[in-house]
Amino acid sequence: MTTPVCTSASHAAAPVTQTLPYPSFSSYMRARQPVLLRTARSLTGNPSDAEDLLQTALAKTYVAWERIEDHRALDGYVRRALLNTRTSQWRKRKVDEFACEELPEPDPVYAADDPAEQQALRDAMWRAIMRLPARQRAMVVLRYYEDLSEVQTAEVLGVSVGTVKSAVSRALGKLRDDAELGLVRS
Repeated sequence: MTTPVCTSASHAAAPVTQTLPYPSFSSYMRARQPVLLRTARSLTGNPSDAEDLLQTALAKTYVAWERIEDHRALDGYVRRALLNTRTSQWRKRKVDEFACEELPEPDPVYAADDPAEQQALRDAMWRAIMRLPARQRAMVVLRYYEDLSEVQTAEVLGVSVGTVKSAVSRALGKLRDDAELGLVRS
């Protein structure tokens, strides 16, 4: 006598519902994704790269979900994962910039209240921020775009408050002296 493989047709026809082992992870991800995506965008400067960076950081967070003891500190954990992942990508990057004999012409200057000029200034600011060294860029993004205090920025990056102050000061000096920003502002 053979044993039936399927004991009940109703069980075979029942829809299979898949539940995540961490329902709080999915709710956290849905609630915080816009803010975290903005942080990733600030670190990469490219929306597509930002989405990839955030997805990688969230995958790392999901894997470590059981090990995270204080779920109130998740934003800091994910930000740290974003920074570490971005630093790893930066170290592995392929250099696509080549020296050329002629410099590109500067962007034209627009009227002060023109939305196009405001967008040009924002774009120039992002390009200037992307030219900063990775560590200074991360500190400027956390400090001014994420609106973290110097103490919070130091905690996220695992450095002293003095390091944050001096690095941000140097970064702001570089931004003040940036030729492209000077052309757009004048």
